[in-house]
Amino acid sequence: MSRALFITFEGGEGAGKTTQIKKLADALGNCVITREPGGTPEAEALRNVFVEHHGQDWPPSALLLLMFAARALHTEKLIKPSLAEGRTVLSDRYTDSTRVYQGYAGGLSFKDIESVKKSAIGDFEPDLTFILDIDPAIGLNRAGARKTDGDTFESKDLYFHTQIRKGFLDIADKNPERCVVIDATQSEDAIAEQILWKVNDVR
Repeated sequence: MSRALFITFEGGEGAGKTTQIKKLADALGNCVITREPGGTPEAEALRNVFVEHHGQDWPPSALLLLMFAARALHTEKLIKPSLAEGRTVLSDRYTDSTRVYQGYAGGLSFKDIESVKKSAIGDFEPDLTFILDIDPAIGLNRAGARKTDGDTFESKDLYFHTQIRKGFLDIADKNPERCVVIDATQSEDAIAEQILWKVNDVR
């Protein structure tokens, strides 16, 4: 019998996470689709504060605390209960995004990030993380062609987004048992096929 997994999707702007989450959910069935920041009414309220008050421009330390406050609610009220019910959880971003956006690109120390993580969610990590890798210039061009709810960091310069990409690839290199890097310039179906094969292998 297949086990319930907590699967996260990471990557820079325009990498195609939303599309691949929907494709995987359709293929697996009995999944919970969620996102960060958000996922519960309380965490979505914190997301709204971030969006409405231009959180992209806040100091990284403020973002760190907000993200983990929302993540603690998300983890305890949605992710863990869903897994306990035997439902696989697919999340658009999780802790790796904080490590990358506030750490690699934002300049916060990794020690401080992990300390706040420990207080908020302990040692909890995804079972599997797909990092959709794309050249930042291509990703930003894709993202610019879509309508967003203003919650992204698209307005940051190319250097910032280059650091984001480097951060995700470094995390993948350091966590090969959990992270799978996928070339996000492939066709949607080719990417979906690779993701489903890996999920079935892990299950």
